[in-house]
Amino acid sequence: MATSTVEDYLKQIYQAQLTSPGSLVPTGQVASALEVAPGTATAMVKTLAEAGLVEYEPYSGVCLTSAGEKLASHVLRRHRLVELFLVEVMGMDWSEVHSEAELLEHAVSERLLRRIDTMLGGPQVDPHGDPIPTAGGEVATADYANLVTCPVEATLMLVQVTDQTSDFLRLMESYGLLPGVPVEVVARDEQADTVEVRPLGGNRVSLGFRAASKIRVAPPTDS
Repeated sequence: MATSTVEDYLKQIYQAQLTSPGSLVPTGQVASALEVAPGTATAMVKTLAEAGLVEYEPYSGVCLTSAGEKLASHVLRRHRLVELFLVEVMGMDWSEVHSEAELLEHAVSERLLRRIDTMLGGPQVDPHGDPIPTAGGEVATADYANLVTCPVEATLMLVQVTDQTSDFLRLMESYGLLPGVPVEVVARDEQADTVEVRPLGGNRVSLGFRAASKIRVAPPTDS
């Protein structure tokens, strides 16, 4: 049985690998994400390597082994299903479920998780639009554009918000920028680093490029 600390490290490395496939994850990046000292992260990575869960190259980085990837995908599956359960069933706001899921992901049993999955209808994404790994450990990937790179004056579907800090999510909700909402980039100013976006039925909102890059969009699907 993996400890919660081991699961946290594996999940963080896994998420970094999903963002940059085929690349080693720097231990400094892992330390920063988990808010631990670099030396602490390096020591844990070495322990994980001894357990056969990661491959570690000093001064280069770390990647998961097949065993580590399998465990990490299950942790991420638990986390995202719990987030969706807290929103859809418990009525919690999407801006407050991440920290709760961080705790519950280590405690929920596989039996309970299967019940949650069935109750929610086998969902594919969590409240933020992140893909939920399948029970077999597969994760859907898509090369989504964001509000900085997408076409201007085209109707698109907001599919994912990658920044899940509470303040950012509350701000996007106040703007009506939620997964599943059709949006249109009205204008983009490269010099001012601003994007003017309008959600369906809402008002125009001005976002800086940094915030806009965290909002992913896709062409609307035919109903």
